[in-house]
Amino acid sequence: MREFLELNPPKIFWEKIKEYLVNKELEVEKLNLDESLGRIVAEDILSPVDLPPFTRSTVDGYAVRAADTAGASASMPSFLELVGSVVMGEKTELEVLAGEAAAVPTGGMLPEGADAVLMIENTEKIDDITIESSKSLGIGENLVKKAEDIAKGEILFKKGHKLMARDIGALAGLGITELKCFKKPAVSVISTGDELIPPEAEAEAGQIRDINSYSIVSYLKKIGAAPNKVGIIEDNLASLKNSVKNELNQDLVLISGGSSVGIKDMTIEILDSLGEPGVLLHGLSIKPGKPTILAIIDQTIVIGLPGHPGSAWTVTTVLVSEIIKVLAGEKNISEIGLDDEKYIIKAKLSRAIVSDKGREEYIPVKITKNSSGELLAIPQLGKSSLISNLVKGDAVLKIKSYQEGKELGEIVDLKIIEN
Repeated sequence: MREFLELNPPKIFWEKIKEYLVNKELEVEKLNLDESLGRIVAEDILSPVDLPPFTRSTVDGYAVRAADTAGASASMPSFLELVGSVVMGEKTELEVLAGEAAAVPTGGMLPEGADAVLMIENTEKIDDITIESSKSLGIGENLVKKAEDIAKGEILFKKGHKLMARDIGALAGLGITELKCFKKPAVSVISTGDELIPPEAEAEAGQIRDINSYSIVSYLKKIGAAPNKVGIIEDNLASLKNSVKNELNQDLVLISGGSSVGIKDMTIEILDSLGEPGVLLHGLSIKPGKPTILAIIDQTIVIGLPGHPGSAWTVTTVLVSEIIKVLAGEKNISEIGLDDEKYIIKAKLSRAIVSDKGREEYIPVKITKNSSGELLAIPQLGKSSLISNLVKGDAVLKIKSYQEGKELGEIVDLKIIEN
């Protein structure tokens, strides 16, 4: 068996994965609006109509010409003649001429000739055909013009946009009930280790419940993948080889465990035997996550994750998440490996941290406030085998490879954990 581990900088990982991803064609599917929350649109979405489709009132009151209210006040009101009422949900044929007004409900269509709406609170009804205005209006006051929200032909969402709940409402308002989205990347998650047991089993001496399958699969669902939890595979060459081989129809296969140099670690041998080009690197200069494996087997990406929960989680959230976003159509290849500013916040570090120079280090932090109301970052330090550090963390502090740590009280950038 070939065993090697060389600490490659993350940029080497990104260079190798980009060579593969640049030729990857993403599949597209058509979805109903109700199914599209959180999905990535596969084409620019243009509005087929104006929104609103007509000029409408934003208050209950009277449609008027603003000029007819000029100078009006409580002590010197202006008087207007009522010419009818707008019916909610119906097109109105009314026309408002100089000195006239028409009753209009909130959301009602503005009659021809009107250019403002007088709130009912600013009026008094003198008789059946006359009202007085105690307020002077400007043109456009208390109304929304036709197409003021969204104009017909306007690009509402660009290709690669992730649909949020508010976006679904906008699409419904435009009458768009079907749209093309990129398919979710199919990802299989395999856990290896003779010591692992399912969470429902009673742990005996030397055994530990499988953590990584559950945390990783849950995270993958959150960021837009379609994960398949394969389960626990024993540390046996034939079993692991068959398990990986059966999942090579997926976009990505993650193997948790079996990546460290050791007598029972056969992952590299298996990956090299299953197809070309095989293993591209073994070892990354990140902490935790040093023994990470990257392989390409025909058209499938395979990543060997460290077995420790902290290490596996870090590699998944720092590296795998970027690959998922490209495969899902959310991110351009040129953008992967770059910090997404929208998830970055600043906070004051609660303690000094010493780091290994030459390795990027990722430390979970809890965010709170100090007595002065400043955001405070509390590092959750501990061994990579511990899950509790991840549970307590709200964000991640990245210490770059050329840095030897951070000072007490230093203002640091934190990446909010997307889950």
